[in-house]
Order: sequence, then structure tokens, then C-alpha cells
Amino acid sequence: MSTKKFLLEEKDIPTAWYNIVADMKNKPLPPLNPQTKQPLTPEDLYPLFAKKLAQQELNETDRWIEIPDEVRELYKHWRPTPLVRAYGLEKALDTPAHIYFKNESVSPVGSHKLNSALAQAYYCKEEGVKNITTETGAGQWGAALSYAAKAFGLELAVYMVKISYEQKPYRRSIMQTFGAQVIASPSMSTRAGRQILTDHPGYQGSLGTAISEAVELAMQTPNCKYTLGSVLNHVMLHQTVIGLEAEKQMEMAGEYPDVVIACFGGGSNFSGISFPFLRHKLTEGKDIRIVAAEPASCPKLTRGQFQYDFGDEAGYTPLLPMFTLGHSFSPAHIHAGGLRYHGAGSIVSRLKKDNLMEAVDIKQLDSFDAAALFARTEGIIPAPESSHAIAAAIQEAAKAKEEGKRRTILFNLSGHGLIDMTAYDQYFAGDLTNHELSDEELSKTLSGLEQII
Repeated sequence: MSTKKFLLEEKDIPTAWYNIVADMKNKPLPPLNPQTKQPLTPEDLYPLFAKKLAQQELNETDRWIEIPDEVRELYKHWRPTPLVRAYGLEKALDTPAHIYFKNESVSPVGSHKLNSALAQAYYCKEEGVKNITTETGAGQWGAALSYAAKAFGLELAVYMVKISYEQKPYRRSIMQTFGAQVIASPSMSTRAGRQILTDHPGYQGSLGTAISEAVELAMQTPNCKYTLGSVLNHVMLHQTVIGLEAEKQMEMAGEYPDVVIACFGGGSNFSGISFPFLRHKLTEGKDIRIVAAEPASCPKLTRGQFQYDFGDEAGYTPLLPMFTLGHSFSPAHIHAGGLRYHGAGSIVSRLKKDNLMEAVDIKQLDSFDAAALFARTEGIIPAPESSHAIAAAIQEAAKAKEEGKRRTILFNLSGHGLIDMTAYDQYFAGDLTNHELSDEELSKTLSGLEQII
């Protein structure tokens, strides 16, 4: 097992986030007020989000947005994260490709999610907010926001998708350790949850459902704001610290990636690693491929429809222009809980529509095959979500071998899987299966979208 790390110093932590929208020729379509169907203003979002986050969400002009000193100081607890040359994986694949990964699993909560959690908690605290709510799929975002809420003295309620609440009890324990209240969603604590349980008894939940509950609680609780771990523009913005560091580290390695890969749920870690590199394509015409790796069971980018849709199941959120499977989509119970979301963020959706990026779908068993190989060659057990990126990187390495060409591959290891060992137990026991969406299922969830707008 052989690796090589490229390490930066504290002074190399970015001082500003990169706002890709400023460099996009075709801007994302605007989010719409669901009642008036008119484009949202920042003021429309103030009741739900901290004001500065609402302003970041709709900012199309400022390429760089300064990272507050308080946030950057907390980043120093684990950033800069390592860039690693995966010699062991290269050898096992017998490929001429050079494979690098950005290791975001070294954060205090084991994933990239803390990059935005600290920023969102900071802006809420700065505004005088006392309480915040959120949803979480696999628990990575809930764990990160629990840590951030404690760091800034905020009270937090997390609606955790019920199937993950049951599959991943230790993520729930992490949130509770940091002082958060964790509720299995759908729950009886909100009108949205009660309605969903009435209509679908025994329903195991979705991110769309959990978002509905978190938004409802935030709107009904005094001095409370809602926070989100993916999808929205300001979340993508905060995550760009990943790619900005990786740019410097690839320079240290003396290489530039031919392809940048990340797993894809709503788009947070994908945007974080890829947007700074995509900047070179947008502004300099750099020849680089950007690839999102999503589950075959939740294929919004590869099989979804570009359409305005709600970000949640109950229809509380603004209408977002996205590649979507429909906000009523009920995902299969795959272990990559963080990827079980029905839509893609508006920035990514615009980039995909303009063919500035690609997407591939990965079957669950292929992702675990890739995870096991990566663990055995690189010594890190990856999160099931990250394993989709590893599987896509392995596909790229196989193409390089077939073509007899060297190819430089960079992927984001968005988190470790040390709290996901139940999933690995089921994989090694042969109890996991592939879940692929049929055309009939897809048609059913997409059929109602035209009625929205």
C-alpha cells in the first residue's frame, strides 16, 4: 500500500469562497415564489434564512465572497485537507491513469459538510438567531450542523430521514452528543409529517419529507431559521474551499486533472471540488471534464426532467429550476442516504443543461465493490456516498487502460464510512441488492410536474 500526500499550511486556507454564477454565461433560472410565480428577491427569503445567506443565494455578480474570520478560524481545526495520490489503487487497477483524491473525511465529523455548516451557523448567530432547524439524509449534514450549532451556541432540531434514523444509529448519537434534538421523519410533530403518515402509513421517509418538516418548524418557531446541507447556491458557495485548496495541491503535484469526479445527491461536495476547476473552463477555455456520480436508484441528472419543482415533498419551498424526478419521488432504501434526493441544485442543473458537465449513474453493488477495493488499497473505508465517486474514478481508470493513455483523475472523498459498517456487513453477507428505477415509476412521479408551472 503506497500513497503520497500533498499538504498545505494554515495560511493556504482560502480567504474567500468562489461564486461560479458570476462566471456563467447562462445564469441559472431564478427561483420562483410558488404563489405568484415571480422571481424571488432576497427579502422573500429573510423569514426562512439568515439575511446574508439569502443575499448569497441570489448573488450573480460577485466572483469572490469573503470568508468571515470566525469561520476561517474554525476551519483551521482540520483544514487544509490532504490531497492524496492513490498509488495503491492505481497498482490494483493496472492503469496508466494517475488517480488523486481530496480527503474531506478528516474533518471533526468525518465529512465535507462542516464547510457550510459552520458558515450557516455563524450567519444565524450574527443575526441574533437562537434556534435553527434542518433535515439530514444519511446523517452527515446533521452531524456537521450539530457541531456548528454547539460552536456558536445555537439550539438545533434535526429531522432525520426515518430509514437512516434506523440504519445509522451512531450518526444520530453524534448529533445528540453535540446537543441537537433528532426526530425521525416523517413524524407526528408537524402538519406535513402527519399528513404524509396519514396518506402513507409506515412510510420510511425521504429528504423531501424531512425538508418539509424542518421548514414548517422554522416558520412556526420564534427567532428560528432553517438551514440546508445541499442543493441551494449558498451551500455550493461555501463548499468551494475544497476545490480551491485542491487547485494549489495539484500544482504541487505538477499535474492538472483531465477529469474531476464527485458523488452527487443535491450537489454540495460535487460543487465544492468541481466549481473552482470549472472556472478555468468558463474563463480560459481549459479542456477539463466534470463528472457527477449518482445512484442508479435516484438518477435525476441522467434520467430526470429539467423543470421547476419544489425542493420538498409538501411544497413549502420556493420553486427551483432543476433536473428532478418529481418532489413526490420516493427513493429506494439504498445505504447512500445522502444521495437519495429527488432534484439537483439550480446551478448544477444549468451547467448540465449547457453540457458543461456530465453525469453517470452507479449501481449500489458496484459502489460497494469500489469501496472495498479502495479500502484494501488505500486504507480508508469510504462512506457509501463517496463510493459512487470511487466507482466512477475506477471506470475512468479502466478507459485509460483500454485506450493506453495516461489520464489524470481527481475525485472527492467526501466522507469516511466508519459509522456505516452495518451497510458493509450487509454487503459482505450478500444481502444488498441493486435498485434501478423503471420507466413506469419515473413517469408516475414526473407526470404531475407540468401542473406546477
